[in-house]
Amino acid sequence: MGGYLGSYLYQVDEKGRVTLPAAFRRDSEAQSFVLIQAQPDALTLYPDETWAEVQERLRSLARSAPRSRHRMLGLTANAVEVVPDKQGRILIPDRLRANAGIRDEAQVVGAIDKIEIWDPERFARIVDDTGDDFGDRLAGIFA
Repeated sequence: MGGYLGSYLYQVDEKGRVTLPAAFRRDSEAQSFVLIQAQPDALTLYPDETWAEVQERLRSLARSAPRSRHRMLGLTANAVEVVPDKQGRILIPDRLRANAGIRDEAQVVGAIDKIEIWDPERFARIVDDTGDDFGDRLAGIFA
């Protein structure tokens, strides 16, 4: 079965590393990812194949909306390629951890085709928010 599913709580070590769940590292020991802050609340970890699709969408956006180029540069300037070490840990640069509010713990969440890394308290608040009709729309998907 493909995709990233589940939620895991990990400590951030003194060097700023977080362990990826074994289930998220199943494809290859040498799997590389692109870590970027695509949304203000969390960091997103894209596997190579998904990142290739995102890059193509970014290129298309740059061609169709040239004024978006500066925002795109701001995103990609802070992106980093990461490869899990033998213990399955990735290094999250200080600036990215600070921007996402991640300190001592990180919530590593499967988001189907990518992985999101959250501050656990922020994640709990976001998923508990029932301020929209998502539940109604979701019911149709699982019907």
